[in-house]
Amino acid sequence: MAEREPFRDDDPCQNPALAPLCPRVERMVSAERFEHIGRVVRQAEAIALANGFTRTDADAVCLAALLHDVARDLAPDELFRLAPPQNAVEERQPLSVHGRAARVIASSWGVEDERVLAAIEGHVFGVGLDNSIGMAVYIADVCEPGRGVNEDIRELAMRDLAQAYQEAVGAKVRYLRSQGKRVHPATLEVYEQICHPT
Repeated sequence: MAEREPFRDDDPCQNPALAPLCPRVERMVSAERFEHIGRVVRQAEAIALANGFTRTDADAVCLAALLHDVARDLAPDELFRLAPPQNAVEERQPLSVHGRAARVIASSWGVEDERVLAAIEGHVFGVGLDNSIGMAVYIADVCEPGRGVNEDIRELAMRDLAQAYQEAVGAKVRYLRSQGKRVHPATLEVYEQICHPT
């Protein structure tokens, strides 16, 4: 992969908990993807701390954010080897399994914290409202400043994690529908649970 530009002064790879995994992640993704990952780590940590997470939970958020897209640049056959498709949407859209594939990779690298693994997998389709670590990563992924969109969600996330998460999931579903794309059943399930509770 191409050489990456150094992170700003707040380089997440200076975090001792993340430093050993950073070179491994960097080898797996493009330079642009690695920059995105760094922005997601910083944004997710800011969201976690603004919402009163303990330092331990904020560190778990950072670890999940670092690993969330580790499988994003893999070829479709490798994605399917790590995370076989479970439905027609996944068969037609191999990238839809990159969260599950990233979970498999993270586990193979020694990550055992189920909260971190669930957040990695859940950054694609969403997580339940009981998964604050996963919510922080999901939100950070959709609103990190490099995307140039969802600034309102980013601002909301600094004061109301659950509401920002609801907005982020709703925005994703609306976007996919506006593009004529099928929404993954797992995303629809999360959407119905949090945006239209019974």
